[in-house]
Amino acid sequence: MDRERAAALRAAFGLAGQVALVTGAASGLGRASALALGAAGARVALDHLPGEEAAAEAACREIAALGGEAVALAADVSREQEVERLFAGTLERFGDLHILVNNAGLQRGAPFQDMTLAQWQKVIDVNLTGQFLCARAAVRHFLARGPQPAVSSALGKILCISSVHERIPWAFEANYAASKGGVSLLMQSLAQEFAPSRIRVNAIAPGAIRTPINRTAWDSPEALDRLLALIPYGRIGEPDEVAGTVLWLASDLSDYTTGATLFVDGGMALYPGFRGAG
Repeated sequence: MDRERAAALRAAFGLAGQVALVTGAASGLGRASALALGAAGARVALDHLPGEEAAAEAACREIAALGGEAVALAADVSREQEVERLFAGTLERFGDLHILVNNAGLQRGAPFQDMTLAQWQKVIDVNLTGQFLCARAAVRHFLARGPQPAVSSALGKILCISSVHERIPWAFEANYAASKGGVSLLMQSLAQEFAPSRIRVNAIAPGAIRTPINRTAWDSPEALDRLLALIPYGRIGEPDEVAGTVLWLASDLSDYTTGATLFVDGGMALYPGFRGAG
């Protein structure tokens, strides 16, 4: 991305003056979302795990090169005290928060009969409890801060990164599918509870996107062919395509949208195996 493209994003989405926090921002969808938000004018806090400092700092430099401002903050979102420090660090640096992108997630697949409690718990702790802890911290700040109509029509925006597997069962990944099903109803429950406060809560459900978490599904011609059979649109998605959806949901262009899940999946959730067989 260059400065000309960044200027177009700032003009289109109007995020100047807003602060965004993106969890799991050192790579993949989180990194793409942080770069897009920074290019569109938001000041961005990039959460990352300890040990990912170099990648997160590199993303911050990319945002700065586009004329934006960013900071990298280390936190494990499954740990309550670290989440509290993450939000405190964001507020210390930027003084406010308007957008939370609840993105951090992982997989620990196994045949169900062999899945350990540790594998189950780790995925639930990061993918679901982490979203709860971050959303709670964001809501507390939004309510305490109050409205800023000159900045945004909403009191605050929470974007939950889910998956097509909130809808599609996934054998050998029961912990992951359960976590994303939980994210779906967590998002809807928060949207219902806080719509009167003008806090908008929505989700994005990516399908097959070219990120490190699912590299084995696309990094060989044979694997890619198997994957494309599940995607009616005929290609794998790119992180920037999810990031574009993040920008729309974070902006006032989507101010009447809450409690919605947007599937960014090339039609994967349409059960393509049933084409012509229903």
